[in-house]
Amino acid sequence: MGLMHSLQISASALMAQRLRMDVIANNVANQNTTRTAAGGPYKHQSVTFEEQRAGAPFRDALGRASERSGGAGGGVRVRAIVDDDSPARRVHDPKHPDADADGYVLLPNIDVISEMTDLVSARRAYEASVTVLNATKSLALRALDLGRGT
Repeated sequence: MGLMHSLQISASALMAQRLRMDVIANNVANQNTTRTAAGGPYKHQSVTFEEQRAGAPFRDALGRASERSGGAGGGVRVRAIVDDDSPARRVHDPKHPDADADGYVLLPNIDVISEMTDLVSARRAYEASVTVLNATKSLALRALDLGRGT
């Protein structure tokens, strides 16, 4: 595995975690949204990841020779952004414009504490990927310096 491959893996992790943070921010921003284009309250969303395989399909056709020889994966990618189908919160607020006849409003199924916990986790994963990226860059620069004879 070369230095460029390490940079690509780190970049895939940075992009995936940035999207995860965007989805979390969207959840927090819509915690009180009672109307959507689809009808009803906003639904909590989460990001699912999957491994991004390294190598070409030809190598895969040969029985994943890279795995047998100790090769590394190809990073991570976002598999999907999934809506949570758990029921909305029912809150009594008779003055709300979206209240039903009994005075209840359906609010999104978003727990801000869980969102903040997920945000901290995403931020730490992002920072770890930046650290790997910087270490790889430092190794590449050191290799260039060695090549110059300095």
